Amino acid sequence: MNETPVNGPGPLDDALDRYLAHLRVERALQLATLESYSRDLREYLDWLTRHGKRTLAEATELDVLQHLASLQQRGLSRASQARHLAALRGLHRFASAEGLAPGDPSEAVEGSRGSRPLPRFLGVEEIDRLLAQPDAKTPAGARDRAMLELVYASGLRVSELVALPAAAVDARLGIVRVRGKGGKERIVPVGQRAQEALAEYLGGPRVALLRTRQSRDLFVTPRGKKMTRQGFWKLLGRYAAAAGLHDVHPHTLRHSFATHLLSGGADLRTVQELLGHANIRTTQHYTHVDRDRLKAIHRRFHPRG
Repeated sequence: MNETPVNGPGPLDDALDRYLAHLRVERALQLATLESYSRDLREYLDWLTRHGKRTLAEATELDVLQHLASLQQRGLSRASQARHLAALRGLHRFASAEGLAPGDPSEAVEGSRGSRPLPRFLGVEEIDRLLAQPDAKTPAGARDRAMLELVYASGLRVSELVALPAAAVDARLGIVRVRGKGGKERIVPVGQRAQEALAEYLGGPRVALLRTRQSRDLFVTPRGKKMTRQGFWKLLGRYAAAAGLHDVHPHTLRHSFATHLLSGGADLRTVQELLGHANIRTTQHYTHVDRDRLKAIHRRFHPRG
């Protein structure tokens, strides 16, 4: 297919701006999610432009399939390909509903088939080693221990963790009020060890980090600023390395929380509620992790495994 040069702003850009505004205002998506959508969709629209399409109304099912094929040829993971497809489906549905296009060319397109990678999670002993790493005798160590304990105890997303205001913690009830995706609030119980770590942090180290400054944020830095996702990522990596663990990311603790609950007998609906999943199909993925673990144990210990 002949490619045409990319021109300046046009109908495709206008459609993207309208869709992103819709996601921001109507769906109340978080900034990080909007940025991810914007990157994926900008790449898709640039691809359409290079292939001679000036509006979404001109896009066809073949265009969608060929774009996805180009992502696969570049070596993008199945998860990344699925994310791209979800983003452009949303854009095409919006364009159709708003009268910017006569239909949705992505409607009949299916994602790439194959086994979905299992979430990475840590064993209980590995979790214990990780959570033992921060030196709670220092203000930063007490903060870090409280953060790690809370993520594992409550299954929070890292974006939810760093966005917590100090007022979100209810020590009397042993809960944390979390504002998740789409601004939806959920109440999450906090385990005893996490409660103790939070109480210790709030009992002095947080004030020591702030000094004379004031902040509404729960987790703060020595500069009096809110802990960032990148900051938590770095400290987690440092503690994981000290514990002899590799490839540990913020979501690893969330995966571990869900997997350990299901392994202990928790029902899927409860885990869905605790994780803040809108669709139980997302939570069901963790049952595959548990089945995989059980199969491994069976193979290892059964005489005819």
